[in-house]
Amino acid sequence: MFRLQLSDAATKDDLLGAEDAVKATGFFSSKPQVRNRATVFSLGTRESLLSFDFLAPLIVPHAAQQANERFQFESLFRSVQYALVDHSSHEFLFLSDFFMVGGQAAIELFSQIMMRSITCLLKSCEERILANYDAISLYLCICLCTKYSELMVERGIPAMDGYWDTLTRMLWHRFDAVMQLHNESVRAVDVKKIVPPPDTRPHYIIRRYAEFTCALLVCSQMIRKQVEPKLQRHLSRQQSEVEQLLNRLSASLPNPSDRLVCIINNYDLILNILEERVTCESKEKSSFWELQQTRVIDYVEAMLRPHFGDLIAFVNECEPLIEQGHTQLLIRYSEKVTGIVRSFSANWKKSIDAINKEILQSFTNFKNGTNILQASCCAAFTQLVQYYHRFSKVLSHEVFADNAARKELVNIHHIMVELKKYKPVY
Repeated sequence: MFRLQLSDAATKDDLLGAEDAVKATGFFSSKPQVRNRATVFSLGTRESLLSFDFLAPLIVPHAAQQANERFQFESLFRSVQYALVDHSSHEFLFLSDFFMVGGQAAIELFSQIMMRSITCLLKSCEERILANYDAISLYLCICLCTKYSELMVERGIPAMDGYWDTLTRMLWHRFDAVMQLHNESVRAVDVKKIVPPPDTRPHYIIRRYAEFTCALLVCSQMIRKQVEPKLQRHLSRQQSEVEQLLNRLSASLPNPSDRLVCIINNYDLILNILEERVTCESKEKSSFWELQQTRVIDYVEAMLRPHFGDLIAFVNECEPLIEQGHTQLLIRYSEKVTGIVRSFSANWKKSIDAINKEILQSFTNFKNGTNILQASCCAAFTQLVQYYHRFSKVLSHEVFADNAARKELVNIHHIMVELKKYKPVY
């Protein structure tokens, strides 16, 4: 049966952290051979095995061979297990009726007759499972075991529980090993040697990770409401490795602003891919959303400070003094008010325009970046309004009551009207 497996199955080199190009095939050839790893890390339509293909007709080996058909590992696995389910169901019911036994007696009789065949099948499955480097395929098989076990319960056939437990343990053991290989490959990535060098766009390893995680979560949501603890532990460990890689990728960029854009774009890619197919609540979606929001705030601060740094520093330093009642310490800030107010009045419009242009330039190369572009601009201008409102509130303190510069403050309504002009751009 497994001779019908696709020849382009995953190998030990098909790992999350692997380069897209492998070594040249010829001695005199300098051109690298490029392997398409898309099917290793993405689900495609493979989850159909858990829905409408779950009870599909069995694969007939000689007919498939004549038709030159080839299949994914999990499709062949499904066919073998479904054949066993049907045969075992008929055998158990026949033995129960013919020998007029039930309960534990029927289970023991079934075991005596079928044990040798089941043991041989388990051994054969184990050999094939140990040669599988496709984690998505392995998890699909784990899900199939769960569904076939439930099907046997529905049919009232309790004699196969031990078989499914043993087979599931084999699959989890192999899944553990393959996931460990993926994590080690991500940990071993040398960002200095990556080709092409990292930039602000989403990285191909991050895209692989997003599609890979999405595939596992989609399979999980098809068989249960919540992600099972075993899978969640693997996802959490892998997320940690990917976050560390992303920090290394961004750290290789010389510009602090570009580092933040790099991280934001990669988080946005992950979220877009997860949102597209993962309908259940997941720790990954909520975690990456929170991480992205934190970085957006950092980015907004980085955009505002070159233009409004004095105002921001004034607010952040004076507010605690007001809260603590340190009026005498506050007096020394009076001499700064005039300069800050007049600088803001003279430059705020062109500063807003400059910030808008810089944000547009930061995210133009990201084809899916419309949402994050809107979010970044909105966050930047919202933060600016909040800082200005806080600045006005600080100046309302009695220490600054007689400062003539207060009359030169720009009306916050005028700022809001100006900011609305930039909204149609998105």
